[in-house]
Order: sequence, then structure tokens, then C-alpha cells
Amino acid sequence: MPIRTRFTIWRTLAAAAVAALLAAFLTPAAAQAATRESRPVYSYANAVREAVWVDTGLDGDGDGRSDRVAADIVRPREPAQQGRKVPVIMDASPYYSCCGRGNESQLKTYDAQGNVVQMPLFYDNYFVPRGYAFVGVDLAGTNRSDGCIDIGGRSDIQSAKAVIDWLNGRAKAYTSRTGTTTVRANWTNGRTGMIGKSWDGTIANGVAATGVKGLKTIVPISAISSWYDYYFAKGAPLYDSGPNWLADAVESDDAHAHCAAVQQKLVDGAPRTGDWTGLWTERDYVKDAGKVRASVFLTHGLQDLNVRTKHFGQWWNALAKNGVERKIWLSQTGHVDPFDYRRGAWVDTLHRWFDHELLGYDNGIDREPMADIERHPDQWVTSKVWPPSGTRATTLRPATGAQPGVGTLGLLPGTGTETFTDDPKLSETDWAAKTGTPTPEKAGFVTGQLTRDLRLSGSSKVTVTATPTTATAHLSAVLVDLGPDTIRDYADAAEGINTLTDRTCWGESTAGDSACFKVTMAKTTSVGATVFSRGWADLGNYASDRKGVPLTPGRAYTITLDLAATDHVVPKGHSLALIVAGTDRDLIDPPSTTPTLTLDLSRTAVRVPLVGGAAAFTHATSGTTSVAPGATTLDGVRAPRTVHRVPMG
Repeated sequence: MPIRTRFTIWRTLAAAAVAALLAAFLTPAAAQAATRESRPVYSYANAVREAVWVDTGLDGDGDGRSDRVAADIVRPREPAQQGRKVPVIMDASPYYSCCGRGNESQLKTYDAQGNVVQMPLFYDNYFVPRGYAFVGVDLAGTNRSDGCIDIGGRSDIQSAKAVIDWLNGRAKAYTSRTGTTTVRANWTNGRTGMIGKSWDGTIANGVAATGVKGLKTIVPISAISSWYDYYFAKGAPLYDSGPNWLADAVESDDAHAHCAAVQQKLVDGAPRTGDWTGLWTERDYVKDAGKVRASVFLTHGLQDLNVRTKHFGQWWNALAKNGVERKIWLSQTGHVDPFDYRRGAWVDTLHRWFDHELLGYDNGIDREPMADIERHPDQWVTSKVWPPSGTRATTLRPATGAQPGVGTLGLLPGTGTETFTDDPKLSETDWAAKTGTPTPEKAGFVTGQLTRDLRLSGSSKVTVTATPTTATAHLSAVLVDLGPDTIRDYADAAEGINTLTDRTCWGESTAGDSACFKVTMAKTTSVGATVFSRGWADLGNYASDRKGVPLTPGRAYTITLDLAATDHVVPKGHSLALIVAGTDRDLIDPPSTTPTLTLDLSRTAVRVPLVGGAAAFTHATSGTTSVAPGATTLDGVRAPRTVHRVPMG
């Protein structure tokens, strides 16, 4: 891992006037220490707006010439006039013309000369007056770029990496898509931070995993870390279509006409069997975390059922293993940008993060708690590190109870069996509502009511030994907090927020680009049970995460399911439950048969990341003697929506 310098002694351009005054009265060291925040001293209305087309060095559409990607730039005019250079904030996206960015689905708009008028989101409005340039990159095959979209593959990543190379003098750019006049980025020092939600944040992860020089930080929001895990979970299909569907949704008309071969490669490389192929290896950024030079400030919704939380969990763990400087926010929302659930705090924190990472300010953000976690709607706590020190993987074991299908969960080895039949019509919400009731479609295992709070922080694993009656079978495992609560309504179409009509403004506006956005507030619901971690698998992948085989009915198989990362407190008076079942409606597709599965409880267990480890579990369950009653649905969380989710913002 390269050694990173925490602070760069480099004077901000945005505070040049202030720094000059300070320098007259203070020593150089004191003047630098006093500069802690970039200020909006530059004109947004007079900002330079220009477009360049950067040579990627690839020919994805096979037309015999190198693909060029469009980069739209908004930068303060004054620093360049003074011979000073500015850093860059970049969002590389496939959505600038097809689908829009943010809660209001904003698109890029252009003037008659082809220069950007409206840049979606608030980044340019807010940061350009503070001495940053903002660059919005159209991924290859989208909007005004050449080439073909390839869903997180080489072309996607090179679209953004080539722009960083150009910003640092290592690549060529042109003043038009087909012209020969080159242009240099002589207005920037090359220091770049990437930001973006969903696919955009995924590109930031992928570019960081190349180790490209000049990329100093990334802010991935609800981002993918491995594309296989977007489409499959150990062979179990999470969607009824593959990456070719997504490519078709975002391609430009030009790409539609020229990219059939690339589309076919996506089909061939993503078989519906769920087997791992070379296509997935190319799109696995976790394996390359050791190349990351940039710091990482990631955010994710703990109830994101689009880009599920396994993505941030495995990426975070890999970054930690490689000593990457990092920070994290975890909300109760689904697939929602922090600008729309914690706006003021988000803008302030993002401002301070970029000032620290791109301008070198010693503003203390690196010495603040690593993690912010939403415990209840709009109620946040912090952790000095994440997961907290003292978190230990603790093995809990299910055992049979007084009623079939309703067992216990504790530290002692389990005995006996439980049997259930896959019912694709039911979801995790249905199971959780009847955790303490014998039902034929699931097996539930529950602690008694806790006498102390119990916090789980990180990723879990469930090892299941199951005997199927058919040659195909899918498994689901979920962790449930049994007890009444008020939570964000993540299963609603807006995934935990309400959008109001009032607006708040974040930066400066022009006639064509407003800095004012609709206010949001938490959309809540009352529940009797909360599913807070999930995992799935095709039992046919028992011997390999990468290849499935037909099952022999009547034979026992052991498989481990990865449960998504979380940070959840099961409070005193509630119970912790593990449910094992078959198809989780709308979150995985059903198998081709309808199996009945028998669990061998002596060979079934869940490893959970408990703060305080086994001792914390013992203390929280001391004095509990009975299984908690079944959860009662109050207003309730509906089953996940039956739509094809794509990683859009």
C-alpha cells in the first residue's frame, strides 16, 4: 500500500484574499493553520463552461478509431486569470441524458455552442465558487460520448480514468468529438475527487481500484463493489435479466446502432445459471483494493434492496485490510442519496472532506468519529471506528423448540431438524410477521426477550446443512429484530423519504441552473418486526461459490450464505431471530422446482458480529427463559416492490 501524506501544504485558491491578509500579520505556519475552510469568493455566473472529448485509447464500438468520451466542465474563471490552478470534483455517469440524476431526475442541458448550461445536482453550484472545478463525464456509449457501455467493465472504468489522466497531462483531449484540435487542462493541478450515487459511485470504486495517479479521494454513494453480487448471490439470481438489459436502458441512439456485439458479450458472459465467468472477474473491484491510493468516504442505506449492503461491507473490509483512509455514513433508507435524508450535515461534511483531501486543510475531519449511523429516523449516533473495537464474530446455534418451525437461538449446540417447503409467493416481511408462529414455508429461531441492548455491526454468515427433495433449491436467511419500532419506510417507492414542495438552496444559481432543491423529510412506518440483514444462495453452489451443480434429492448439503453488512441495535425487551426459508419473493428468483428442505440443526449456525462478542450475548440473554411471541404487524413494511431495480439515482 503506498504511503499517503495526510495533509498537503497547499494554499487554497478559494481563500486567496483571506490568506493574503493573514500573511501580513501572521507567520507562514500560523497563516496556514488558520485557513480551515474554502469560501465562496469566485463568481459562479462568470464561471468557464466548456466541453472536451478525451481519447480513451479503446475502440469499443469497433469503428476503427479510438473512442472519445465527453467531459463537461464548470470552473471558476478568476484563478486561471491569475495563473493559479484548481482541483477537480468529478461525477462520471451513464445517466446524464437518459434518466437523470438526483431526486428530481435532472439532465444535462446545453447552449447553442454545446457547452453545459444545467449540470445536475448541487456540486458545481456549491463548489465552483469555493475554488473547485466540477467535471461531469458521459460514460462511453452514453449521451455525447463514443463507444459502448459495458456495465462496469474496462470501457466504463476507462471513460473516467482517461479523464483523470488528461487532467494530469497523461492523455489527449479534443475540442470536439471528431476534430483534431487538442486541448490541455492547464487550469488544474490534477488533484481529483470522484463522487456519485449508484452506478456513478460504482465507477468511482472501479477507477480507484486501478490505482490511477491524481485521484485523491472518492465518495461512493450506494455503490456496487462487484457486479456479480449485483446480479447473483452464490448462484441465486437476484433479477430476471442480466447486464445487457441495463446497457440497453442507458445507451445513446448512436450506441444502439453500433454496439450489438458488446451487448451479446454481456449476454454470453452472464449466464442465468449464476456461474462465475471472466466477465465477473473483470468487474470485481474488491480483488484490486490493494491498488487503491485514494481515500474513501462511502455512504449506504442499510435497507438498500437495489445495491444491497453486501457491496459496501466487502469493499469496506478490503479497504481496511489495505490501510486505506476511510469514513462511512449508514442510514436507515433504501437507495437514497444523503443529500435527501440529511442535507445540511451532508453538505457541510462533504465540503470539509474535499477541503481536507483536495486542498490539504487541517480541518480535523480525519480526527472525528469514522462512522455516522442512523439509529432511528433522523436520529444519528457516531462510532470512533467502524466496526467498533470489541466487535467479535460470535457463533449462535439454532435448536428445536416447543413447536415445530419455531426454535431457539443461543450459544449451545443445537439438535434435531426443522423442515419447510419453498413458497415463492411469500417474502421476508411475511416470514418476520409470523416468526413465532409455526408456518410451513420457513423455520424460525428466536432468543428470549433481551435484558440489555445487543448491537450487531458488520457482516454475518449462516452455515446451513439442508436435505432437499428436488434437484434445485434456493435458500434465504434473514436476521430479524422482533419488537415494535418506528422506522423509515424503505419498501415505499421513495425508499424512506417524502419529497415536499419547498426548496432550499446550496450554492449559487444561474437562469439555467438552479442551486435550489426540493426539501425532503423522513417517511416512517410502525412495525412489529424489522428485517435488518439478508443473504441468499443456490444450494447447488454448495461446493463452489462460482459454479452450481444439480442436487441429488435426499442427500444433505452444507452451504454458507453471506448476510449483508449492517449496524443494528436489538434493544432491551426485543428478541433476535434467525429465519431460514426458500425463495424471498422479489429479492431472489425461485428455482425451477418446489423443494421441501430439512435442516440438520446440529450442523447449522450463524456467525454474527456482536459488539462485545459472546459475553455481550450472554449478558443480554441472561434471565430469558422463553421464546419471544410472534411479531405483530402494525402499519407495517410492505414486501419489496415488484419492479426491476436498476442502480439509478
